[in-house]
Amino acid sequence: MDFLLNQNNLLLIAVAIGSAIMLAWPMIQRSRSGGAVSTTEAVQLMNQKHAVLIDIRPASAFAAGHIPQSRNIPLEEINQKTATLPKNKPLILVCDQGRSAIGAATRLRAQGVAEVVTLEGGLRAWSAAGLPVTAGK
Repeated sequence: MDFLLNQNNLLLIAVAIGSAIMLAWPMIQRSRSGGAVSTTEAVQLMNQKHAVLIDIRPASAFAAGHIPQSRNIPLEEINQKTATLPKNKPLILVCDQGRSAIGAATRLRAQGVAEVVTLEGGLRAWSAAGLPVTAGK
């Protein structure tokens, strides 16, 4: 009991709890967003369940290079365009590195979109896996 009451130890305990929360935060965010899929799982979803790829990067980044057949809806417009998204197909959200898509997936889930996942590693992981990337609209 003396360990817990010592002021130096209280600081250590607070730091440990804070560190645990910071380490767990990305996992909490992913679970709220519906999860992430690897490039292989994304291709399987596209082939088997006709998943729709939604690229949430700005239009200029999309024009510079994107996954073929993906649809560009910039992150700033995602809330307004939720009604235009297909309801009967899974959605795979794509960004540069897979981080921005987590927040967008959480927002879509809050708006009632049932099947939404993010591409783990984003477009960079897609390119690194040697999968096709096309430029232009």
